[in-house]
Amino acid sequence: MSFGHRLADWGYAAGWRLVRVLPEGMARGLFRFGADLAARREGPGTRQLRANLARVVPQAGPSELDELVRQALRSYGRYWMEAFRLPSMDHTEVHRVIDADMTGRENLTAALAEGNGVILALPHSGNWDAAGVWLVGTHGKFATVAERLKPESLFNRFVAFRESLGFEILAASGGDQAPAEVLAERLRANGIICLLADRDLTPSGVPVTFFGERTRMPAGPAYLAAKTGAALIPAGLWFTDGGWGLRLHPPIRVSGADGIQAATQALADVLAADIAAHPADWHMLQKLWVADLSAARQEALRE
Repeated sequence: MSFGHRLADWGYAAGWRLVRVLPEGMARGLFRFGADLAARREGPGTRQLRANLARVVPQAGPSELDELVRQALRSYGRYWMEAFRLPSMDHTEVHRVIDADMTGRENLTAALAEGNGVILALPHSGNWDAAGVWLVGTHGKFATVAERLKPESLFNRFVAFRESLGFEILAASGGDQAPAEVLAERLRANGIICLLADRDLTPSGVPVTFFGERTRMPAGPAYLAAKTGAALIPAGLWFTDGGWGLRLHPPIRVSGADGIQAATQALADVLAADIAAHPADWHMLQKLWVADLSAARQEALRE
C-alpha cells in the first residue's frame, strides 16, 4: 500500500471518528472554511467544477460564476460533513425531514405495485446517503453499487458506513458474482436499486447530449430496465436550509434493448433539468464532457 493510499485511509478514519463528536455548528464551520479555502486556491478539481458549472449556467458572468463555485464547494463540504456524522444522526428525524417535503412518492409506490422492481437513477447531487436513509425507512433495504477504492481498507470503511445505514452494497468489481446479475435478481424480486447515472466516460457509456454538449452516461439503468421490466425512475436531489430535497419523477419508458440509447438520453434530460434548478448542489469536480478530454481519450471513445 502506498503512502498516499494509507494517508487517505487514515484521513477518512479520522473523519468518521472525530467529525461526528464535534458540535454541529463547529463541524459546519470547519467544512465551510475548507470549501472557501479550496475556492481561493483554485486547484484542478475547483477549475473543473467551474468549467462544468459554466455549461449548466451559461448566462453567468465571471463574478456570478465565482460565487456559484464557492457555493458548490460549500455544498460538497456539507455532503462530506454529513457523511461523517450520518451514522450517529437520528435516522428517524432524517426520514421525517425528507418525507415532509419530498415529491413524487406516488411514482415509486405505483411502480412497486406493478411488481417488477424499481431502478432509481441519481445524479451526483445533494446528499444521496440521506436520501437512502429515507428510502430504507420507507421501503426497507435497497441495493447499490460501490466502486472498489484503494486501499481495500478504505473501500471496506465505505461499505461498512453505508451498510450501517441499511443499504446493500455490491462491489463494482472483484465480487463472486457480477453486480449486474445481482441487481437483476433484486429487481425480479420487486426490490429497489439505486444507481448514480450522470457520468461514464468509458467505451461502455451511452453517448448523450447534456446541456448542449456530447458526453456519455451509464448504460446500466436503462439496460437493467430493458432486461427485467423494472421501472426506471429519475431522482432529483438537493440541499435545503433545514434538510434535503428529493423528487421522484415519473418512470422513463425503455422499449427493449433497442431503446436503451433513447431512454438514457431521456434520463439525461430529466437529470439536467434538476441540476439546472439547483446547480450549486451538483458535485461534479471531474471531467464530464467529451470536449474536456485529451485528444487520445477522445479518439479511444470514438473507436
